[in-house]
Amino acid sequence: MRTKSSSIYSLPALFLILLLVVSVTCSLYLFNKSQSEAKVMAQDAIIKAEAQTAAGALQAIYEHSQAGEISLAYAKILGADMLRSMTYGSNGYFWADTTDGVNVVLYGDKSVEGANRLNAEMGGIKYVQKILTAGKQPGGGYSAYSYPKKGGADPKAKRSFSLLFKPFDWVIGTGYYLEDVK
Repeated sequence: MRTKSSSIYSLPALFLILLLVVSVTCSLYLFNKSQSEAKVMAQDAIIKAEAQTAAGALQAIYEHSQAGEISLAYAKILGADMLRSMTYGSNGYFWADTTDGVNVVLYGDKSVEGANRLNAEMGGIKYVQKILTAGKQPGGGYSAYSYPKKGGADPKAKRSFSLLFKPFDWVIGTGYYLEDVK
């Protein structure tokens, strides 16, 4: 029969073991969290660069209208067609809404195009308003909201970058789903 004094581990030893387990667990948590944050920051940089590239392509089309080669109305048609067909990576796409919230392009879903989405809500959040507000900031900005994946119905956590393309009065953007990054 064992007595308290014949225990394999003393109270200070048990405390040190517990402290070591907690320290390792916290370190692993912080390491994983910093890895996830680094992945999000990298993806943020990608979507910002992609949106800026799309804006640059729109600028080239706009300049043809300014040179008198095409009308501004036709430049907008060409710009929408271009955004509709542009993709990057395995599932990156672009959208554009007027500053009043009328959709111009949304991953080729023509049923949405022309609809005013200004007050559209997902999970109680007016996500288009968030996108427009972020896009109107100097240099554009990021938004976080939920939206279904293409062809899906369930909203998924999403982060996007949008920016104003003033010549067309469009806020253009692209984004990613957080579950695809983590």
